[in-house]
Amino acid sequence: MDTAIFTGVIPALMTPCRADRTPDFDALVRKAGELIAAGMSAVVYCGSMGDWPLLTDAQRMEGVERLVQAGYPVIVGTGAVNSAAAVAHAAHAQKVGAAGLMVIPRVLSRGNSPVAQRHHFKAILSAAPDLPAVIYNSPYYGFETKADLFFALRAEHPNLVGFKEFGGAKAMTYAAEQITSADDSVILMAGVDTGVYHGYVKCGATGTITGIGNVLPKEILHFVALAKAAATGDLDARQRARELGEALEVLSSWDEGTDLVLYYKHMMVLQGDREYTLHFNPTDELMPSQRVWAETQFRQFRTWYAEWSKLPGAVQKYRA
Repeated sequence: MDTAIFTGVIPALMTPCRADRTPDFDALVRKAGELIAAGMSAVVYCGSMGDWPLLTDAQRMEGVERLVQAGYPVIVGTGAVNSAAAVAHAAHAQKVGAAGLMVIPRVLSRGNSPVAQRHHFKAILSAAPDLPAVIYNSPYYGFETKADLFFALRAEHPNLVGFKEFGGAKAMTYAAEQITSADDSVILMAGVDTGVYHGYVKCGATGTITGIGNVLPKEILHFVALAKAAATGDLDARQRARELGEALEVLSSWDEGTDLVLYYKHMMVLQGDREYTLHFNPTDELMPSQRVWAETQFRQFRTWYAEWSKLPGAVQKYRA
């Protein structure tokens, strides 16, 4: 099973919406093209960044199909309240030619049951046996996949090729120690923007799924290139990666919170992407103080990066 689809820098696309608060798939496809052209290796749709709980199954499938038809490599999120819906999304992804799956745990009903989760994962993996898949591990889903379950699934489903870790440094370290170090063919992905440096440098991650990369693709590609170089022992890259990671700290932290889509859509609007102005729920919006905070932090980072990237060798030596 080819794992290459999970080894690059991959933005989790947000879903823009029209004035009537229905998905704007033309804008979705256009943004995917811009991000791929900037150097991203693939896109994810529909994870939590894509507002999967707020879209109908038909809308989600239409978004996937439009992206595939446009020729972009798409990793499809399988988040759903019930296993039957998750299976339908996985089967549809394989049918239309998606490039991979992001397998999300069962939520709400029996979400903390290892037995229920095992059957849920097996159903999704069985529905798309030709698509490489990573399990999305996140404490926010109320269930953490441990090594015993991961390898039991992998023994029966060779399309399970990796692990996307959304937890903090402790969870990432566990994944590196207990999962990817036990089988060097298993992919480890840094699944949260605050985990990029730790994931690559301390845990051997070889891919990342990013939220802030929708807004700052050039800067995140630069950050990952530095982290990859730092992981090889490059002292200069290690220092620069730590500096850039610290500068990104606040913007990246929003990827961990419940308002992540609100923050990142607002920053998209600040740089001219007006199609991200609205949300699917009219009451989903940043508070005025949050908007001021976002604008201040965004402006501060861009000013800092413009000056920092002028330093000798800061950009030229390190490319994604």
